[in-house]
Amino acid sequence: MKTEKLFKTPLTPAQISNSELNLREFKEGRTELASSPRRIVFELTNRCNFQCIMCGREAVNFKTKDLPVDVVKACEPFYGQTEEVTLHGWGEGTLHPKTAEVLEYLNSFPMLRKYFVTNGSTMPRIMGPIFAHHVDLVAVSLDGATPETNNGIRKGGDFNREVASIRLLMEEKAKRGANYPYVNLVFTAMARNIHELPKMVELARELGLPEVKVVYLTIFNEALAAESLVDRQQLVMEHFGKAMELAEKYGINLKLPEIQGAGEAGLMKHKTCPFPWRDLYIGSDGYVRPCQSSADKLLHIGGYGSFEAVWNSEPMQKMRSTVNDPEAMPAGCANCYHSSCANWNLSTSFVQLGKKFAPDWMADKGKAAAAVETLKAAVE
Repeated sequence: MKTEKLFKTPLTPAQISNSELNLREFKEGRTELASSPRRIVFELTNRCNFQCIMCGREAVNFKTKDLPVDVVKACEPFYGQTEEVTLHGWGEGTLHPKTAEVLEYLNSFPMLRKYFVTNGSTMPRIMGPIFAHHVDLVAVSLDGATPETNNGIRKGGDFNREVASIRLLMEEKAKRGANYPYVNLVFTAMARNIHELPKMVELARELGLPEVKVVYLTIFNEALAAESLVDRQQLVMEHFGKAMELAEKYGINLKLPEIQGAGEAGLMKHKTCPFPWRDLYIGSDGYVRPCQSSADKLLHIGGYGSFEAVWNSEPMQKMRSTVNDPEAMPAGCANCYHSSCANWNLSTSFVQLGKKFAPDWMADKGKAAAAVETLKAAVE
């Protein structure tokens, strides 16, 4: 199943054994797990230097927070079994003042895959650490194949600057003869830019990138209603088809979401979700959430003495028992818009008007500081 998969890189015997056990426990519906998370997601920061028109952060009151590096280090007991650490969330993770330190620390664990998503603006500063600390995957968000389209969507972005940075990254990779990082483009498809998707494939070819990933726009406010692709299947299929032809011609991996109404999930509220088994998502405010796209807060790490305790805590076990139950699943799951698990047959996956789609950001510095001290003591 697509939602169960992670990027493939060589794994240690311990990682392979853990992943096989984790998948068995997921398929058996276990709530208390003997396996460790296959992936840990750290929202290093919720700060961002862009104001993209489609981003939900523009529709809520954000209180900016940076995740303490010691939280990353407190997950150390997992790193011998975990496959991947992803740096991703509601902000531009590379704005964290200690991003390089985090990457250096994670690189001390052999075969632990490192992945981050970026708007590309900080590439000149982060390029050195990418190679020094063996970042395996870098996803760069671009929402147009021309400056006019991209910059009109990604306010604060500069298409020419970001493309130049990607080109430098790929040139440096070639100069070093390195087989990392795997770099792809991520494109948010909406009414105003979908006609440029074929050009995005052309751009990937020009830059020497192996992949373009497409996600649908989900709207959070009325101002973007005209940009939604809900019930516009003919338009979507026209441009998806053109892009697919080019991708096949050039050998580009084009990842497309399902066409509305053609998915196998029927009327399910979301596809079968493996995240509470596979992933541990830690927000920049110290709250564990089901995933990046859920507003639901399961627990604060300050209430637990270790991440092993967090992993099999009562809230996590409850999440595993309810996430795929249409009658009992949390509100955020019932309104799922996550690019991997959303049921794109449903209009609610495209439109979140009136829904709670982002977490409440509270000023709880004291709670977070206390949590860090507790977790540091547990590791030491």
